[in-house]
Amino acid sequence: MTRHRSTAAQTERLRKYRPDIQGLRAVAIMMVVTMHCGIIDIHGGVDVSFVLSGFLIGSQLLAEIDKTGKVSLSKFWARRMRRLAPGMAVVVITTAIVAWLYASPLRFRDTMRDGLSAALSFMNWRLVETGTDYFANNGTQSPYQHFWSLGIEEQFYVAAPIVLVVTVWLSRRLFRNRALVALFLTAVIAGSLYLSVKQTAENQPLAYFGTQTRIWELASGILLALGAPLLSRMNQGLAAVISWLGLATTIGTALLITKETPLPGYAVAGPVLGACMIIAGGCANPRLGVETILHNPVTDYVGNVSYGWYLWHWPILILWPFVVGRDITYSDRFRVLSLSFILAVLMYYVVELRFRNNAQLVTTPWKGIFAGGTATAGAAAATACAMFIPLNLVTSASAANGDAGGYAGEASVRRAVLQKELSATAQSALPGSPKDMTHYGCIDNTDVKKFVMRDNCVIGDKQGKNSIVVIGDSHAWQWGDAFDALGKSLHVKVVTMAKGGCSPEVYAIKNPELNREYSECDSWRTSAFKSIGDLKPDVIVVTSRIRREVTEAGAEQAFKVFEASGAQLVYITDTPQPGRNVPDCLATHIHDVSACNPTEDKAVEYRDLRAVEQKVAERHGARVLDSLPAFCADSVCPTVIADRIVYFDASHMTAGYAKSLVPFIKPTLKKALAG
Repeated sequence: MTRHRSTAAQTERLRKYRPDIQGLRAVAIMMVVTMHCGIIDIHGGVDVSFVLSGFLIGSQLLAEIDKTGKVSLSKFWARRMRRLAPGMAVVVITTAIVAWLYASPLRFRDTMRDGLSAALSFMNWRLVETGTDYFANNGTQSPYQHFWSLGIEEQFYVAAPIVLVVTVWLSRRLFRNRALVALFLTAVIAGSLYLSVKQTAENQPLAYFGTQTRIWELASGILLALGAPLLSRMNQGLAAVISWLGLATTIGTALLITKETPLPGYAVAGPVLGACMIIAGGCANPRLGVETILHNPVTDYVGNVSYGWYLWHWPILILWPFVVGRDITYSDRFRVLSLSFILAVLMYYVVELRFRNNAQLVTTPWKGIFAGGTATAGAAAATACAMFIPLNLVTSASAANGDAGGYAGEASVRRAVLQKELSATAQSALPGSPKDMTHYGCIDNTDVKKFVMRDNCVIGDKQGKNSIVVIGDSHAWQWGDAFDALGKSLHVKVVTMAKGGCSPEVYAIKNPELNREYSECDSWRTSAFKSIGDLKPDVIVVTSRIRREVTEAGAEQAFKVFEASGAQLVYITDTPQPGRNVPDCLATHIHDVSACNPTEDKAVEYRDLRAVEQKVAERHGARVLDSLPAFCADSVCPTVIADRIVYFDASHMTAGYAKSLVPFIKPTLKKALAG
């Protein structure tokens, strides 16, 4: 292999240890931890880390190729496994133990599947499979979720040395230099960045967690490593300016990114570019570069423990509310930050250094691979075995009686407010409650642009002469079991028209999954209105989640269409939202159900906007059915009513509770049908 010939000055500049990179590593981890803990809204720390990993690994591999003409895969993988596997195993197993002791038993097996994925370095693809929203704040985050980025890096570590050796060999054979390597890396960067932008708009979880949309960040670091000898010749004044501009670009663009920004897309290019500029400027070792502030005892130390800090902070943050028995407070966020740092320091000295500096593991690569493999296998085996541990919940035959309990008049709601202990009946229903969602009616996914009548959209008495249309979003779909029973009881055909996150009123909605205006909702709504005109129903029931986008003009536009159809109109006010995953909360508060009961002022969103919709509905002759008496009493909205769990998640009611509300809504529907 051709070798880089450097002058003495270049050799001095091309240092083996880069204090500025150590400082940048510290900056990156502080960006990640403070953002996750909700202390500073700054993004891009992981992207900076990807660039650093690419540069450091690229530098090591290229230096070895220069020196020996090849890469020792056993030594390379042994170094990686000694560096990463022991700490990973400690955190994976410790997190599993704490999750078993404190977190929701209902989520434990899924959490252990996440732990297995984390141990085997494919957590990013599990998150793609489950369609995880990285910025969701609804209590469903996995304590292993942060392993997605480590999975990408470890997948990179497996492939990078092989691909780089082959590419360098081909480049030497064809061009007698490394031009092909540079062209290959440039193509990878361009292609991956293109996929990042394209897939962010089409499938955000795939874009965020997919290896194919992140590899350009790692490849950027390798390209810098390839060009380091050339960059080392840069004028020192220019190099200093570039490094300072790089730091400004990294921090500035990271602060401009918000949770509303489509990520990764093009937005992460700012922090990536800034990190590249810092590294490029530092190649020339300028005296007045950004290293003057990045190199200090604090950043040096934080850089040393950064891996452990990253591993510990997220599971502590996610499990903290379960351990302390309350929602996390702002001061708790600093406690999480401090505790995770202390654990990172302990793990650095007790675990990481022992494996990293062990003479036998260093000098005999297969021993290093064996040690890392044993740690990985241990973590994987522990989480796999934990999936078969029986859930710590009461089970009884009472759970089989699916029709027991639920709404029995407003008095049943008032009694539920006073309930403390979760009954054996409710406990036995808990394991199945997350899946107790409506069995009847259809709902269209986010990407569907047109309502199409399907067999499963027709429920109730399918041969009934009269018909009812229920239109709305998932808060309309959740009533499916109730309307199926009502339709059969009243001999009425019921047609459900529902689309996730899409109000029937004409509002411009920004979809959080898509991070853009929900244009699919607009086109779907138009087609649904046309279908209503074709169906000519006797009654139209309108219900949906109240949104901050509500406008009187938008509600007016929709209700004009409904009124013009000639149908009788019924408007059901939105159901309360507990704001936390109810089955999980109940599973961890069996002896104090009241801890899971939100107050009415927190569970009932946007009261002023609810009033706007209701006023418009009444103006167009709709009968208004206020849902709140069936859910709340004495300023509290209980989550268990007469042994029936009310919600299957943080927002939607269970099918069982919906069915128990048939007597509550039947009188209103009978009047509408008579009208």
